[in-house]
Amino acid sequence: MDHKPVEGFSKLTKQGKIDWLVSEYLEGKEEYQNILKQYWNENADLQKLHEEFSENTISNFYMPYGIAPNFLIDGKLFALPMAVEESSVVAAASKAAKFWIDKGGFKTTIINNEKLGHTHFIFNVEPHKLLHFFNFNLKKKLFETTEAITSNMRNRGGGILDIKLVDKTAEMPNYYQLKASFDTVDSMGANFINSCLEQFGKTLKQEIATSEDFTQEEKNSLQIVMNILSNFTPDCLVRAEVSCKIEDLKDDSGISNEEFARKFKQAVTIAEIEPFRATTHNKGIMNGVDAVVIATGNDFRATEACAHAYAARDGQYRSLTHCTIDNGIFRFWIDLPISVGVVGGLTNLHPLVKFSLALLGKPSAQGLMSILAVSGLAQNFGALRSLVTTGIQKGHMKMHLLNILNQMGATEEEKQHFVTYFKDKTVSHHEVINEFNRLRAQ
Repeated sequence: MDHKPVEGFSKLTKQGKIDWLVSEYLEGKEEYQNILKQYWNENADLQKLHEEFSENTISNFYMPYGIAPNFLIDGKLFALPMAVEESSVVAAASKAAKFWIDKGGFKTTIINNEKLGHTHFIFNVEPHKLLHFFNFNLKKKLFETTEAITSNMRNRGGGILDIKLVDKTAEMPNYYQLKASFDTVDSMGANFINSCLEQFGKTLKQEIATSEDFTQEEKNSLQIVMNILSNFTPDCLVRAEVSCKIEDLKDDSGISNEEFARKFKQAVTIAEIEPFRATTHNKGIMNGVDAVVIATGNDFRATEACAHAYAARDGQYRSLTHCTIDNGIFRFWIDLPISVGVVGGLTNLHPLVKFSLALLGKPSAQGLMSILAVSGLAQNFGALRSLVTTGIQKGHMKMHLLNILNQMGATEEEKQHFVTYFKDKTVSHHEVINEFNRLRAQ
């Protein structure tokens, strides 16, 4: 089918957008109209709120919103909200939380909370000349010209922490950066940081234009390329950990505590040295992190990008978690760079986000960092525990069973039959189909 480009799509009404899509791409079938409309919220005001989160919105896309209880974090008990569609994520996190609750739970430490942004510019000038200008003139002006922007943030205890000139000319001709670090307190701070950086760009241009330190030819060479925050925040870092005596590990898989600890540590070490394994290993960690990030209205794309960049910070992609066995003590931890907020954005608008934050006791941004690191560590512990004992498929496929049965149109009675049937068996797609056909043939 040949499709035609559309003019003014964003100006069409919601129904107009749907009518055009169904007519142009979906052969005019009414069923597709119905699919979109059945996900509209009956509350018109709430539906309008959701539509205004983004552009060209025609419906809502639901994800399961589940709860992982029994998380003992720094002496306090939490139930974690998790928005995730993948089978077994919530179950694995819950199981890990229950495993550690009588062993002291999870301990967390905020290592640092600095966020970063850059003004990227091109300037054909000797580096030492620019550095002198930065140290004795520009740096002070950058702070001064952003005072109006940073006033409210400074009143809350945050603001611009430092500004540095970075010489990148060895990697790209005439390329420099103004690298700034920020404390945005309880907000994620993207708009604040970008506003400061855009003012940096203006100030840089003005100060160089009026300076007597540079020739006219040098002044004419200045190009402000862009002013933008970085989602790589290696100094916005939280550590979460668990530990206990090996004799207290008490895994119920049938292997000894010592063998469990040894195999677990080997699995983590493999992820530390083998990028193919580390990628799947860290994906599992982010299953736990992202589910809570989404439930609390934060940017899971930013948290993913930052975590994976951090995992490759020494030039090889590695595990985000680590494990040691020393003097009979098993210790497992994660250092997670993550920038999140609990004010601003969706946190003040989305009803379920507000519910999630209330459920978590209305944490500070640092408190949420701790919770997210724990969620990732718990998910990784649950996955590795399965991998080194019963294998990942036994638990995962049991959780996936209902998805398979729903695809096959099973009745509630048939679903209950399968839950009983696989109580002491490993679920496989092939076996589900065989048993389903046998059941229907009776």
